Amino acid sequence: MLKAVPRLTSVPHVGSRMSKTCNLAALAKFHRASGAACQKAAHKSHDLPPMPPCDFKPLKHQGMSKQHMMEIRQLNCQPMTMKVTYYKSPVFIHQGHMQWLWDTDGKRYLDFFAGVATVSVGHCNPKVTAVAVAQMKRLWHTTCIYVTPPLQEYCEKLASLLPDPLKVVYLTNSGSEANDLAMLMARLHTGNHDMISLRGSYHGGSQQTMALTSNSAFKYPVANGGCTATMCPDVFRGPWGGSHCRDSPVQTIRTCDCPQGQCMANDKYIGQLDETFATSLPSRVAAFFAEPIQGVGGAVQYPKDYLKQAYQRVRERGGVCIADEVQTGFGRTGSHFWGFQGHEVMPDIVTMAKGIAGGFPMGALVTTPEIAAAFSKGAHFNTYGGNPMACSIASSVLDVMKEDGTQQNSLVVGTYLLTELAKLRDKHEIIGDVRGKGLQIGVEMVEDKVSRTPLSPAAMNDIFEETKDMGVLIGKGGVYGQNFRVQPPMCVTKDDADYFLAVFDRSIQNYMDRR
Repeated sequence: MLKAVPRLTSVPHVGSRMSKTCNLAALAKFHRASGAACQKAAHKSHDLPPMPPCDFKPLKHQGMSKQHMMEIRQLNCQPMTMKVTYYKSPVFIHQGHMQWLWDTDGKRYLDFFAGVATVSVGHCNPKVTAVAVAQMKRLWHTTCIYVTPPLQEYCEKLASLLPDPLKVVYLTNSGSEANDLAMLMARLHTGNHDMISLRGSYHGGSQQTMALTSNSAFKYPVANGGCTATMCPDVFRGPWGGSHCRDSPVQTIRTCDCPQGQCMANDKYIGQLDETFATSLPSRVAAFFAEPIQGVGGAVQYPKDYLKQAYQRVRERGGVCIADEVQTGFGRTGSHFWGFQGHEVMPDIVTMAKGIAGGFPMGALVTTPEIAAAFSKGAHFNTYGGNPMACSIASSVLDVMKEDGTQQNSLVVGTYLLTELAKLRDKHEIIGDVRGKGLQIGVEMVEDKVSRTPLSPAAMNDIFEETKDMGVLIGKGGVYGQNFRVQPPMCVTKDDADYFLAVFDRSIQNYMDRR
């Protein structure tokens, strides 16, 4: 076991948020370019391999100039829009197709962030687009005061993908709204108020979910109490961690002498949770929220048995356990359709959004009949929840996921990416950790592997900007803004992965040469 490391401080980053094991042998069609045959002009830079080909022809941008867009963005869009705008030289996106984006000048980008892990089956997926157009011609909106076929069809389809007794579906417009609703349900059902989350977590931006979110960059000085964050069991950056803690093809560079089947780091982090119960919470709690793999936090993974033991402790204190699947759901982790299944736990409530409708605004909560009954004592109404357009699109997304094998593709391409990124970690001193499952991947950047001090924001931005200039879009995250997030559409290919790896390697090497 490594000894505890000093607490690190840095500038926080402001930015974004079937169930069976897959058969690898059946996935050869995804290993090489498929799905996207888009514009053939290959992008070359610094002896990079050519960008994978694509025969899709984007429309020429004929609208507003970039200068005019920025003037409006600064004058009429709310100030946070400028604050969260990526890149010193922003990307002006004009059109998308599958894993590809084009800017207003016609430059093509390989999208390895998927609109913050949202464009699950690809930009403007032709199959989903056809369904959306057909529904738009038929019925846009009525609200759920009337019975519309898309609502019932989707709820039945979604519920069939979750284990018993998770069979009652509530439809919302976003993940924040789904988590806000989960907080209310948990408090009504248990009669308790206090909730627990993990440090570094992100559960939404509403006034209530802000209390669950444990990252100061996303918090405002407003009343939203009743939530306590316990230590995140981060086996790379936390005080304890070893060489076989997490469920991932790649482990940390830390070492340990734990016997087979035991994890001393897990015992220590569970001890911290026990300490939180003993010092910071009443004897009865309402709920425990956790992402199966943290998203905005930088794909942080926990020791294998952590959630199992945490769930047990929460239930002993009268609380319910809530799995926030906003980023990990719908097969993104590869091994399972839901992230919680990889932890071998059964939550009481599951929340989801982002990839649920491939980019169309939608969220959902699925719970048990018992918890749903407690919520039905009052009146709750959502004007847009269950909208026919959203339900038709989300239903089509599920069909495409099954037909195209996107979960299996996440497993195959994601495992390849992780193992190749681990080689880059061994090559570059400033890559401290590579982690994740499937296409939920984080790369933690450090000043050096010994201190594990987060790489400076300026250095992160240099690498980030150059990766974009060479035609690849990725994300950032982490409490200190020290993580690159790799969460592409689940239709990406091994050729796409190779191009990303070449660009990322080159961007880091160029930074190291300058340093």
